Amino acid sequence: MKLMLQILACILSSYSLFSQTSYSGIIDKYPIELDTYIYSDGDARAIYSYTNIDEPIIINGRLKQKQLTLFENDKDGKNRATLTFDNFDEKGKELIGFWTDLKSGKQLSIKLTKMFDIEYGDSIEWTNRELLQSASLKDKYFKVITSKEKGNFYAKVTGVKILEKKTDKLIQQIKLDCELLGLQSISIGDYNFDGIYEFSVFESSYAGPNTSSLYFLYNPGTNKYFESGFRGASLEFDNEAKRIYEHNQCCAGKSHINAEYKVVNNKMILIKQTCLEYDEKKDDFIEVRCE
Repeated sequence: MKLMLQILACILSSYSLFSQTSYSGIIDKYPIELDTYIYSDGDARAIYSYTNIDEPIIINGRLKQKQLTLFENDKDGKNRATLTFDNFDEKGKELIGFWTDLKSGKQLSIKLTKMFDIEYGDSIEWTNRELLQSASLKDKYFKVITSKEKGNFYAKVTGVKILEKKTDKLIQQIKLDCELLGLQSISIGDYNFDGIYEFSVFESSYAGPNTSSLYFLYNPGTNKYFESGFRGASLEFDNEAKRIYEHNQCCAGKSHINAEYKVVNNKMILIKQTCLEYDEKKDDFIEVRCE
């Protein structure tokens, strides 16, 4: 999961965004919400959910010659349906198309209305636009709250809403100050190895591949989530070994810090740390003392 976040961070920084838009409307008679992120090269990332179920469905595809085609997969990862929109206009207020079952050929009409765009630029400002997230728990789903201040080119994640599936009941709302990673700002994992899946929020990307996230743990007594205080660069969680691994690199890859942690009473406890630096004479990395 951490590697995926690093790749997505690189994508966001490498391609100018063509359209980031949230829609609501219907497939046939069923209410849905659709969030799209379309890049300048035509790559399209999207999710949608039926509002009476609230299970996010990932539908990636392409925008080509004004036709937006998004693919819905089955549990085996094979294409089972398409959502197709002809004459796609990122500035349009409506989105009209068809949902098509690829096996039977059955078609359902799609009618959507734009709710908002995620806009960028130093002179633009807006507040409290909520984006559905692709990751969810068995009985809960997430929306990040985003805002854009004048003087800051990019939008920020200012909060997260934890909602109950099927009822849309607000379980908890948490204030944040994080970079926006689009539809993948939220990830799911068992971060303290207690057998309960919780969530994390992408916080920031740094020089090189280093990233950070905020990790939230679950309190069964209150049915609420709390910020764990887990800190580190590009953390990876090994549920079999019940260990957290950190890999931090800098200086164009010439310096690496690797650390291993265990979790005791919901705290990260350092077990060992190794520091490596590139030695030009040996043309290899050598272990050095960690500062």
